[in-house]
Amino acid sequence: FMFNDSVDHYKNSVDLSWKSVGFGSNFQVIPGGSNTIIKGNFAYSRYGIGMSEDYTNRRHSEVDGFNMGLNFTYFQRKNVVNYGLEILGFKTDFDFINPVNREISQIDNTTEFAAYFKYKWISKNMAKDSLANHTLVVEPGFRFQYYASLNNASPEPRLTFKYNVSNHFRIKGATGMYSQNLLSAVSDRDVVNLFYGFLSGSDNIPTQFTDQNGNTYQITSKLQKANHYIFGFEYDPIDTIEKWGNLEFTLEGYLKDFRQLTNLNRNKLYDDTPANSDKPDYEKKDFIVETGKAYGVDFLAKYEYRDFYFWGVYSLGYVTRWDGTELYEPNFDRRHNINIVSTYDFGKRISKLDSTTGKWVKTEYRKKNWQVSIRWNFGSGFPFTPTQGFFENITFSTITQNYTTQNGSLGIMYGDLNSKRLPTYHRLDVTIKRTWEFSDISTLEVALSATNIYDRENIFYINRVTQQRVNQLPIMPSLSMNWSF
Repeated sequence: FMFNDSVDHYKNSVDLSWKSVGFGSNFQVIPGGSNTIIKGNFAYSRYGIGMSEDYTNRRHSEVDGFNMGLNFTYFQRKNVVNYGLEILGFKTDFDFINPVNREISQIDNTTEFAAYFKYKWISKNMAKDSLANHTLVVEPGFRFQYYASLNNASPEPRLTFKYNVSNHFRIKGATGMYSQNLLSAVSDRDVVNLFYGFLSGSDNIPTQFTDQNGNTYQITSKLQKANHYIFGFEYDPIDTIEKWGNLEFTLEGYLKDFRQLTNLNRNKLYDDTPANSDKPDYEKKDFIVETGKAYGVDFLAKYEYRDFYFWGVYSLGYVTRWDGTELYEPNFDRRHNINIVSTYDFGKRISKLDSTTGKWVKTEYRKKNWQVSIRWNFGSGFPFTPTQGFFENITFSTITQNYTTQNGSLGIMYGDLNSKRLPTYHRLDVTIKRTWEFSDISTLEVALSATNIYDRENIFYINRVTQQRVNQLPIMPSLSMNWSF
């Protein structure tokens, strides 16, 4: 695949360009007379993004790399063993200006190696004819990740389980330790973030960190680490599925405890040079260390009856970060989120000749060659940092410079970090699809779609200086055709 897209001076507000190129392959081998399945994969991709405005320097980010893996699945009657190896390598090229006009740039190459093992165990006190009657399913696992560029290793135990209390009620949970080297970077100078840069973890971080209780400790690892905890329930209230359909409710709570995160240093004031050795790390390092928590609850309802399907989920979430000096909500902290998807298949009754009995008998059946689907999404507003004011920013290049007659550039004074919220977002999309089956191996699908059907004015971007608001697309019809043969 290859995409190369751009928006040039859109509404006299912003220039944005992005490109993506990649390919991938996989294979699967099932040896004769063996209980093992062998799978392998290889992929390469490159992604780049650049953005500029009239009052800011251009920012750009590029990441390209490969990943390859070899996975084995071994079946022991009803139990399953999975294990494998993975190799990943990527390069990041990142250049960025922080809110106090200090440049942060990085070009880095990274290599990662990983090995994993997972065992799926199913209890013996079960009915033999149905997986739904299994009493207990447990999946312990272990992953070992080595980050060569940082010379750090991360052992990561994990565990998932599901307990079938009855045919209608199930309890499930999962926990594990996770690590990551790649991180995304956004700017607090943007009201709405269109620029998402990517860079690998850096060793240009402070040597000490102060937690929310005022305790200070040494930073010994350069990795981003988190512990995940998930617990939930599944409930099917309907006994007669053939008559009333299938109704399922799911309730899940989660907690992601971020033990160590890396983020751009938005408060960098000085270059990290010997001349500034007396300055604290949080004023001169390119990156800072943070901790945080993400927690919430998801409620899902799913219903299927003949040709009708409904799926809806409501999510309540909270995300907080501590950067060593203040507690704040990151720009992706969305309090409420609702997604609803529904489809209905229909068609006319037609005649068909059936020869299963050796005789041609005329029967009638319903051909479902039409489908109508809708999708509605609602989300509460994301946080952003407001503008407190403007000032004339004069850069002193020489000691004898006469600042009283010099014209400076526009400087922005920012308010409290992510202390305001954007308006809510919601949108309704509708699709009508028609299918023609020319033969058993030739099918044509034609779909007429419309996004934002009631023309909601959702925010696309806001120019912080001019305060010009640019909305997302209005009603957007589209027609697509897909021929499979």
